[in-house]
Amino acid sequence: MLICLSFSSRFNWSELIPLRLWGRTLGLQTENSQFVLEGMPFRIFGGSMHYFRVPREYWEDRMLKMKACGLNTLTTYVPWNLHEQERGKFDFSRNLDLEAFLSLAAKNGLWVILRPGPYICSEWDLGGLPSWLLQDPEMQLRTTYKGFTEAVDAYFDHLMPIVIPLQARGPIIAVQVENEYGSYAKDPNYMTYVKMALLNRGIVELLMTSDNKNGLSFGLVEGALATVNFQKLEPGLLKYLDTVQRDQPKMVMEYWTGWFDNWGGPHYVFDADEMVNTVASILKLGASINLYMFHGGTNFGFMNGALEADEYKSDVTSYDYDAVLTEAGDYTSKFFKLRQLFSMIIGQPLPLPPMIESKASYGAILLHQYISLWDVLPSLLQPFKSEFPINMENLHLNDSSGQSYGYVLYETVIFGGGHLHSRDHVRDRAQVFVNTMYVGELDYNTVELSLPDGQGFRQLRLLVENRGRVNYGLALNEQRKGLIGDVFLNKTPLRNFKIYSLEMKPGFMKSLRHIAGWSAVPDYFVGPAFFRGRLWIEHQPQDTFLKLQGWEKGVVFVNGQNLGRYWKIGPQETLYLPGPWLWKGSNEIVIFEERTAGRIIQSVDIPYLGRTQYVD
Repeated sequence: MLICLSFSSRFNWSELIPLRLWGRTLGLQTENSQFVLEGMPFRIFGGSMHYFRVPREYWEDRMLKMKACGLNTLTTYVPWNLHEQERGKFDFSRNLDLEAFLSLAAKNGLWVILRPGPYICSEWDLGGLPSWLLQDPEMQLRTTYKGFTEAVDAYFDHLMPIVIPLQARGPIIAVQVENEYGSYAKDPNYMTYVKMALLNRGIVELLMTSDNKNGLSFGLVEGALATVNFQKLEPGLLKYLDTVQRDQPKMVMEYWTGWFDNWGGPHYVFDADEMVNTVASILKLGASINLYMFHGGTNFGFMNGALEADEYKSDVTSYDYDAVLTEAGDYTSKFFKLRQLFSMIIGQPLPLPPMIESKASYGAILLHQYISLWDVLPSLLQPFKSEFPINMENLHLNDSSGQSYGYVLYETVIFGGGHLHSRDHVRDRAQVFVNTMYVGELDYNTVELSLPDGQGFRQLRLLVENRGRVNYGLALNEQRKGLIGDVFLNKTPLRNFKIYSLEMKPGFMKSLRHIAGWSAVPDYFVGPAFFRGRLWIEHQPQDTFLKLQGWEKGVVFVNGQNLGRYWKIGPQETLYLPGPWLWKGSNEIVIFEERTAGRIIQSVDIPYLGRTQYVD
């Protein structure tokens, strides 16, 4: 049950909204251990939501739910690796339209704390850094290494002109300098560099840093307010902020409302009563707070991150996070408990929560046609020829920006069989074939296989998947993918490769639609292969969830949109399919299955994210 706490003061912020303070002069400031906004006392009741994880059509719905919960501030990261997927080519359109997102926040009465990185962590591939940075063998990410700072400068030169007008004449009241640098702390000059990169391009709002307790003292930079991240409120934790900065307001930049999931693990949940009681305790101590996450959304496509502590673990497609809203934006008990708490503190009626969008169950979808990957290769893909294996980032693709995501197929010719050894050079998982016969897999745990003997010359094929780059910790510089070194057969390094890039970008998926060779799916078929079917929708499309029971591992595309990965090891068993990505009438479903395919998938109206385990 909710702890009953008394709060000494009520906050009426009805006048403190962006559209009423257009052209403000003072902004958010710190004064006598409290925040003031345009000279008036202010508490940040924030929530995190990432525009790049939520379909644009739903941005406003999620913002209205923030307001109905009692929040006054939205926080968002900015993912460099989406905005500059190829070096020098910038994209701020459609679902990446940051200006539209921030303007929509202002329209709906939400202030914004912007977290532009360049590194964002966020369980996002390489913490939001573009993979093409790793083409440089000497690259030192998150330092003042020249190759890194030159790239950051070029990116900020494009990003900041979008951001600057949205300060005094928009909703931005604070900007974060980097992200959790105290847990990395490889270069004592780096945080000053990032701070000056922001200031020199016109950032004038309050600067902040963000760290967990252990990293707090190492992530500071002069002129920025230090904030702290945690889930459990240890005794004295907020007072610890006083040891690194005196007479400043206390802010929890990330109060973790849940947790993220890894493939092969459980679906983590965090008790709602414990969460709201901790929020109440934080507020009782006079601190401001940001709920990370208010709404998690989805790691669409290949954008999930990974952990590398004792072993490599990639994150699932869903970023539900057991947050205040579900992956599909629905209310949870956390929402209503927090709404009750914030309403009591604010002492003003909150807006009514928007109506819930109903979900659809479209039933069974038959995948009636397939084409083997081996039949696709000669028609759609031109291989690179190389004496040595090349990691995906260094393939000559995308105007020399390399390959960022997806799969790479390495082919070479062998004579006879024997002992295949990867020397731990597979990143992250390779299916091994002799001609088209599946032999086994190589990954971090399995580094050797026996290849069967055979007559004459045969093709050895390694289909390598990038399962997601590590996004947190000290191993960021080692996140190159594909084959990152030699693979040995009978102690001799393999040479003379044909290398096929399988990025599965929209252009490739469109070409796949028109290729000859699609045929009826037999009773039993083993991949890798593409399968396709149609979903017919009579009325206005609604959100749904795709259940892939009987399928093993792969990726789902709907009308060309990459929904993300599935894997039978779980925990996640359904993929979120937003209604705005569906059409009235015929919808094309394409599945790339690595191994064992089913015949149907199910469209259901309830997600299943797996066996739950409470966060300790």
